[in-house]
Amino acid sequence: MIHNNKKMCSHGELIRHPLLISFFCVKFSCMSKEAIQMSNSIVLNERSSQQSGSQIRELRTSGRIPATVYGKDIGSVSVMVEEKSFLATIKENPRAILMADIPTKGKKPVTIQHIQKDPITRKILHIDFHQLNMNVAMDTKVTIHFSGEPIGVYEGGVMQVELYEVDVRCMPDDLLSAFEVDITKIGIGEHLLVSDLEFHKGVEVLTDPTAVVIKVSPAIEAELEDESAVATPVVPEVDKPTA
Repeated sequence: MIHNNKKMCSHGELIRHPLLISFFCVKFSCMSKEAIQMSNSIVLNERSSQQSGSQIRELRTSGRIPATVYGKDIGSVSVMVEEKSFLATIKENPRAILMADIPTKGKKPVTIQHIQKDPITRKILHIDFHQLNMNVAMDTKVTIHFSGEPIGVYEGGVMQVELYEVDVRCMPDDLLSAFEVDITKIGIGEHLLVSDLEFHKGVEVLTDPTAVVIKVSPAIEAELEDESAVATPVVPEVDKPTA
């Protein structure tokens, strides 16, 4: 359902011209165990957990990333992964379930729990993987892909994207690779809410259902909202000298 509410304020991303709108659209789909094994397999070779700093640096220089896999069945396992292979695997969906092949542990379904990056170069320094229990529901995020261009933008409005992802709870087999939203019918002064996203049975949406996903505002109103988002400079307090 498309809602109309011109008084809503927001500090979302502004896109002021239809030619500037470009979205990568995918079909609504979930990942079966078979699909995980076929398209998201990754090899994790074990390494010593006692490696020195120089050995870790040498590992990274050779194109490999140090990582750790945590899980109820396997405990904590120090591993390494080929950087090119890893980046290629997660390119389409960094939250996908990966079927990790650990030589001494066998194949285990895992997700990426944390990626540590160099603050300057942004190169990956370390990865934490979490082993999944395929029989237990998981909390995760699903990326929203927007399809089309709002009619309101062609009419002179400004599109404002408030949410690019939503929190969900589902069984691993029901995990969505992406969720596509058709935004072509959104006019000026109209918006879509989280409650308007129709997920398939088995997926519980945890994000506030009244939260705005995307809206199209009149150009002048959007500019005023954008200006109100600018933070007011904070003047530091200086202690007065004591007598």
